[in-house]
Amino acid sequence: MSLLIQLTDLSISSNNIELLQALSLTLYRDKPITILGQTGSGKSLLAQAIIGLLPQELTQYGKVEIQGKEHDQSALMRLWGKDMIMLPQEPWRALDPLMPAYQQVLEVFQCLHHLDEETAFNKTIEALDNVGLKNSALKRPGQLSGGMAQRLAVTAATAGGAKLILADEPTKGLDISRRDDIIQLLLSRSKGGGLLTITHDIEVARQIGGEIIVMKEGRVIEHGRAEHILDSPCHPYTQALIQADPRHWKKRKKVPKNQQAILKISNLSIGRHPHVLASGIHFTVHAGEIVGVVGDSGCGKSTLGDILLGLLPPMEGKVDKDITKTKQHQWLKLFQDPPAAFTSSVTLGVLLDDLIKHHPIERKDISQLMERLSLKPTLLKRKSTEVSGGELQRFAILRALLLKPVFLFADEPTSRLDPITAKEVTDILIDLAHEKNCALLLVSHDPYLIENCCDTILRL
Repeated sequence: MSLLIQLTDLSISSNNIELLQALSLTLYRDKPITILGQTGSGKSLLAQAIIGLLPQELTQYGKVEIQGKEHDQSALMRLWGKDMIMLPQEPWRALDPLMPAYQQVLEVFQCLHHLDEETAFNKTIEALDNVGLKNSALKRPGQLSGGMAQRLAVTAATAGGAKLILADEPTKGLDISRRDDIIQLLLSRSKGGGLLTITHDIEVARQIGGEIIVMKEGRVIEHGRAEHILDSPCHPYTQALIQADPRHWKKRKKVPKNQQAILKISNLSIGRHPHVLASGIHFTVHAGEIVGVVGDSGCGKSTLGDILLGLLPPMEGKVDKDITKTKQHQWLKLFQDPPAAFTSSVTLGVLLDDLIKHHPIERKDISQLMERLSLKPTLLKRKSTEVSGGELQRFAILRALLLKPVFLFADEPTSRLDPITAKEVTDILIDLAHEKNCALLLVSHDPYLIENCCDTILRL
């Protein structure tokens, strides 16, 4: 067996706070490893340390060897693209916002494989077609759904032909069929090489197989063959992680509808001109009602929510909003990709201070809600780029709920969270919506989550 990656007592700290406890592993050719665990457990930091992208403010200890030797930063960079790649957790940080989809893949074929423009273009269209993006080749990332952007990022990253792949949450935000397609794409592209996958999705870990390392709070709690870990977990946390999959959630009792209708939708057609995604939509949203929207990636779930908030015009039909006794900032959106909602120039604490300046928010409300969302006070000292995707998503929920919304459009609010945290956050969202009489439009690609949580369900 050919050794590709060897970690010896790798640990990561920030200001003497240990974020990742000493960890050792070996990745061999065609022997995939999956890192499974809770949000914020240090999984992404591990991948960043391996490929040489660990933030400068963090300190790394131990030894990282790639293909049998240690590399400095410049040597690691020479491996990027053709020999080793990392699929980032946030596609928006990997894609050029001004470049059409096809060009993001085309330049990989041209720069790394030195193909002429016509050959590179043909290979690009073929690659996009393989992931269902051929018809979106001319769209920029901002015109794609979160799931479509994720598929584009995977396609661009793997186009270089690297056989050593580090995949950080490669399937988040994807419907089941697209998720399975991406898993098979990664397995095929890494054949003859190595695949190290970071995920909180149990089914992803099951399909990849190989070895599984389960992490919690920066330490390894279980390690073994995938089939053994997933079918006969020993540690209570691993058992809880598997049982927290939405298909195992207890179905919530439907709450009687409030008489106050805050939104009335009639004969609505949605899409991005000139393409219609869905039409003939009729429904009413009441105060405190939980409305679930489910469907495949790119079917118009996010577009529907944006139209209800007035961020996009409907193609046809009418949206009547009851804006009496409410303020504009109480009609809110939780973004599918939280980096799109936060500047990285200041700390999260500064962002909360700005919120307090403009709105009557009590600081005690912040601490209480942070505790309910499992957010540590030390998080406020970091910038949005210095926390995990799951932590940033929970912070986005905190910021929205502090404004006492009357209507909250939650666009895949748990796509970055491990199953345990996802259930906790979903329960908090729904409980607070009921407590505050806030209507919640909950969008998900997971039919089990929607079926078990919502009063009304729309399928697109």
